[in-house]
Amino acid sequence: MTIPTANRPKGRSVRNLRMVWSFALGYPLHIAIAGLALIVAAGATSGVPYAFKLIIDKGFASGAGDSNGIARWFQYLLVLVGVLSIATAVRYFFVSWIGERTVADIRLAVHRNLLRLSPGFFEENRPAEITSRITVDTTIIEQVVGTTVSVALRNAILAIACVVILFALAPKLALSILGGTLLVVLPIAVLGRLVRTISTRSQDRIADVGTVTSEVLGAMKIVQAFNQQGREASRFTDAVERVFSTAKRRILVRALMTAIVIFLIFGAITLVIWEGAIEVSSGRMTGGTIAAFVLYGGLLAGAFGNLTEVYGDLLRAAGASERLSELLHAEPDIRAPAQPTRLPEPPQGALEFEHVTFHYPTRRETSALEDLSLSVRPRERLALVGPSGAGKTTIFQLAERFYDPQHGRVLLDGIDLRHADPADIRERIAMVPQDTVIFAASARDNLRYGNWNASEDELWQAARDANAEEFLRALPEGLDTFMGEGGARLSGGQRQRIAIARALLRNAPLLLLDEATSALDAESERLVQDALDRLMADRTTIVIAHRLATVRAADRIVVMDGGRIVEEGTHASLSARGGLYARLARLQFEDRAA
Repeated sequence: MTIPTANRPKGRSVRNLRMVWSFALGYPLHIAIAGLALIVAAGATSGVPYAFKLIIDKGFASGAGDSNGIARWFQYLLVLVGVLSIATAVRYFFVSWIGERTVADIRLAVHRNLLRLSPGFFEENRPAEITSRITVDTTIIEQVVGTTVSVALRNAILAIACVVILFALAPKLALSILGGTLLVVLPIAVLGRLVRTISTRSQDRIADVGTVTSEVLGAMKIVQAFNQQGREASRFTDAVERVFSTAKRRILVRALMTAIVIFLIFGAITLVIWEGAIEVSSGRMTGGTIAAFVLYGGLLAGAFGNLTEVYGDLLRAAGASERLSELLHAEPDIRAPAQPTRLPEPPQGALEFEHVTFHYPTRRETSALEDLSLSVRPRERLALVGPSGAGKTTIFQLAERFYDPQHGRVLLDGIDLRHADPADIRERIAMVPQDTVIFAASARDNLRYGNWNASEDELWQAARDANAEEFLRALPEGLDTFMGEGGARLSGGQRQRIAIARALLRNAPLLLLDEATSALDAESERLVQDALDRLMADRTTIVIAHRLATVRAADRIVVMDGGRIVEEGTHASLSARGGLYARLARLQFEDRAA
């Protein structure tokens, strides 16, 4: 399933932030405290101009030499400022807390959903772009929830309070200034849609930068080995310039929208104050009233100006919210049925493919397996042999139910995998891939991935059987030694032996080995192969073999080509038949002899 970036609805708006609000509403007490502090702060702010009106009209009117009368009104103003400062601090703390907690919850929810998705999703969607959404987009939302929303609400409350007080002070002038501010709505409506579209496009371009960066850093040795630093620098430059180009358009439109709005608002205020000055000069209005009116007009203009900036931020966050929502609501192609069939006990490890045809999601025009039928008996050692692209690894992928076949069915211990819970299926399978995965964690945690509840003795026994004990004990902190990114502190052979020990700890009835000894030297290969031979005696084992010398002792060898089984038998019978296996064996053994 591909993330539908190209098919997003064109008419997006701040309604796309509903996903964010649903997470934030999980903390009603914090929201209530933040809201109360917000109202108090806005009320105190709106009270400051009126306090100046009282100082001018009453304090100064008390007469010369009456310092006590003037002091009383300034003391009221100081109390108001104190309330404003405390309420603002409380609002900042709780709003910021809500922003951080909401973003943390969104990241956790998106990550949990990603862990549910089948491998096909990550084959069709770039992991680097997904990572960008979890990091960059959530940072934008954090800013909006932790700052922008608070600013928007504060300015909205302040604007309402200013309008009410303006009408109370001078209804005629208030009506004039309100009519002027309403002109702001038109440019916001016209330019806001354009800002929204450009903001979303900007986020997509930023994701491209993250993709290029992740890809190059993950393949730095290859880049430098082939002297392609210049090309990769050029590719990164192109991605960054596309981000900058899109950002310039967004900045230009927002700057234009801000300029229009501010001109209209302050122009209207100027005209209204001009009229008010005439009223004062004619004695129909007090000096304190016009002073308060000017301050309230400034607050109202500032509130509307901030709201235009806030609206742009909200639109940008709406795009980020939608991108995250796509990940949050993505459904796995592979999932447990409503009433899964339980696998029989005790487990046998029998695996069967019945007329299976399978196409990978990104290669639908080519069959990875074509009408394949294969039955693996309990405790049988089966080797899969064939050229690259023959379908050997696909058998492993289907056995673990990372994918479902388009035709036919796969059965484990007689149960169709589609009818079973994928977690139960994988519980009965141990896997050693050709490309070893070592996590950026301790050696202990990498081993425990096979069985997280394994005891210390079981960890060392598995390491001993995989010929990994010697180098693990030599590590600076033993099993607690950090392995580095991708196991950077280990050699290729050591990483492979960690993976083998991990599979041994799994102790599953079905063992899948993708050339498990390919990265070992001759001595280590012999020791590990001896350990594997002992283990395979009690479980079903399927081995993908690229080196045919490792499968001579298999109970049965299946030769594949083009997604089909072309030969089947023992090493001796297949060598005597003179077919594909014999040709592959001759080429390998002749190369070794040479």
